Amino acid sequence: MRILVVEDDTRLGPSLKKGLERNHYAVDLAIDGEEALLFGRTVPFDLIILDVLLPGLSGFEVCRQLRQQKRTMPILLLTALGEVDHRVTGLDMGADDYLTKPFAFRELEARIRALLRRESPMKTTELHFMDITLNTSTHEVRRGEHVIPLGSKEYALLEFMMRHPYQVLSRAMIAEHVWDCDAEHLSNVIDVYIRYLRRKLCEQHEPNVIHTVRGSGYQLKEP
Repeated sequence: MRILVVEDDTRLGPSLKKGLERNHYAVDLAIDGEEALLFGRTVPFDLIILDVLLPGLSGFEVCRQLRQQKRTMPILLLTALGEVDHRVTGLDMGADDYLTKPFAFRELEARIRALLRRESPMKTTELHFMDITLNTSTHEVRRGEHVIPLGSKEYALLEFMMRHPYQVLSRAMIAEHVWDCDAEHLSNVIDVYIRYLRRKLCEQHEPNVIHTVRGSGYQLKEP
């Protein structure tokens, strides 16, 4: 899942990006309101973490303009402004949640999971498809009784596919949601990671569930 972090603090922004990447998210970082607005208009992020006190446009204004332009991804406001009036303003501008600094990173992770669940038919921390289980809290993946160790991109790729079962996912869609903006020429890279993921999911000779749709992309469905 791809997240935009908008934070001008030179220590907190990179720290959030690093921490979220350790938890298998693809993360882009913006440091002011104009950059955040440009990102939010052009990239289909799964979630935006948006500081309120930004150079240029405030986080409130970025949120308002994105909603005005029909951008519907969840937005979590992150700020030192803890007064009720500020929280109400942010929520009225279209934000989905509000976290006051300082905060525990574990709480931020939990709020991210909760917001992503709202966008999905799956309302728990576990995603299921046939005999495959993916736990978005512990990041454990099982097929039947076997734990499957996955690398960060393999995990992110499987999570994206399990959130969109039966949907034909083009390589462009996968790139937009599983890789960040630094990734280029991803078509071959995606094919390689699909092969890695298939091999690990079928290590005990289980049936393949990731199907190639020639000329279109990949689809998670029963054999």
